[in-house]
Amino acid sequence: SRHPGPVAVVAEERVVAASVQARGEGVRPGQRRRDALRRCGSLVVLERRLGDERRAFAPVLEVLESFGTPVASCEPGWAAFATRGPARRCGGEAALVAALSALLADLDLPGRWWRVGIGDGAFVATQAAAVEAIVARGAGATFLAHLEIEALGRPELAEVLRNLGITTLGEFAALGRDEVLARFGVDGGRAHRLAGGHEEAPLTPRPRALDLAVTASLDPPAADLEAVAVVTSGLAERLAERLARSGLACARLRVEVCTVGGDRLACAWSSEGHLRPAVVAERLRERLESWSAIQGPTGRAGGASQPEDVGEVAQGGVERVTLVPEELAPDRGRQLELWGRSHGGDEPAARATARVQKLLGAAAVVRPVLVGGRGPGERVRLVPVGDPVPREAGSSARPLRPALPGSVAPEDPAPPWPGRLPAPSPSIVVGIPRAVRLLDAAGQPIGVDGRGAVSGIPAALGATGAPATVAVAAFCGPWPVDERWWEGAGRRRRARIQVVTADGEALL
Repeated sequence: SRHPGPVAVVAEERVVAASVQARGEGVRPGQRRRDALRRCGSLVVLERRLGDERRAFAPVLEVLESFGTPVASCEPGWAAFATRGPARRCGGEAALVAALSALLADLDLPGRWWRVGIGDGAFVATQAAAVEAIVARGAGATFLAHLEIEALGRPELAEVLRNLGITTLGEFAALGRDEVLARFGVDGGRAHRLAGGHEEAPLTPRPRALDLAVTASLDPPAADLEAVAVVTSGLAERLAERLARSGLACARLRVEVCTVGGDRLACAWSSEGHLRPAVVAERLRERLESWSAIQGPTGRAGGASQPEDVGEVAQGGVERVTLVPEELAPDRGRQLELWGRSHGGDEPAARATARVQKLLGAAAVVRPVLVGGRGPGERVRLVPVGDPVPREAGSSARPLRPALPGSVAPEDPAPPWPGRLPAPSPSIVVGIPRAVRLLDAAGQPIGVDGRGAVSGIPAALGATGAPATVAVAAFCGPWPVDERWWEGAGRRRRARIQVVTADGEALL
């Protein structure tokens, strides 16, 4: 971390990593964001960026691979490998830990710190690393026995076990296997095996890192944007070929441009489907035009006048362009039409979109995406075409339209949204809800109490201030929601009910 104080990384409103200073204040992975802030008022909270984490952790993996054994890494910040061969070459497990620590100390990583543990299997070794211990062969169950039940990394299971009076891994491991399977299912059975020091599966070594980034150096530097666009198009073609040879698809592309004057422009776009070199070049050209206009003729931000030619790049021209693929996933191919031809409309549509964005600006062409939320109007957000899908904590963003052929679906963590309206959602959502009267058979207004129960059976529906009503044929709900109760003035309490009128109209 480049922040001098306590820092925590958060994903989906839970802490996934904490600095040494933050841990000293009581911040732990798995805590909710508000609990961590309650423990440490000066905590700097950063949203998780997996792409940056993988790149920062890559040098550590290279150090581990230098010991000549396959390395497994299920997420950035954690890695494991079999120690038998390296320990024998280093003169013992303690010597191996010392050699590994010395190599890690030589890495130029800001805020670096690490812990190394050795044990029978990845789970035992991970718990040993927390206390920097070397667990003797066959002593894993004894080492784990005194650890708190939360060490399993299953908060829901740990909460249930604590309510049952089981607080340590040893107490959980002492339960009968059949009883655990009957009560907690297959996942509970896996956790039971881990608590007893029995690994679920061997380590799966990570594939060798692929350096798929492509770079072009322009000599002499190009001051004309058309020349930069031509170079970028060629780079995109090279990158597409590399991805195809590796069987990968790119969901996010980062473009870096360096000028002679030392300025650096970096931008990222989501990539629906296979890379389209012409579209990549056009979007970069648009960004460079905007950048040149902001820089001004002097090459510095806030120039007093507009450049006479926006086709000229400030600061002497571009000397290097780099394309970096991010968020890679296996390429599942392209769906052909029944007569064997591929979809032909995507490429022209993408080019047309890029041209419209060039004329009107990137924000003028938008697409709807689904995000997390409870109400139907809260779940749709308009995002400029080409911009990454929003990934704020707690959302499950995905495009509303089907994925393009060969596209990579964004991550959908499907977080819980208590009170969310079940499908199907209304096809029309008005900006300002219309005021209506929902009445029971006696003509009294329907209400919802604090427990979420309706005061009567809806029988009629009418507009506020109008005497006419229409009969209600069926209803379902309510779905009560109490949002932002901690904000006082920002608190929102509401209850949604779906009704079907006698004329067949469905309303929320």
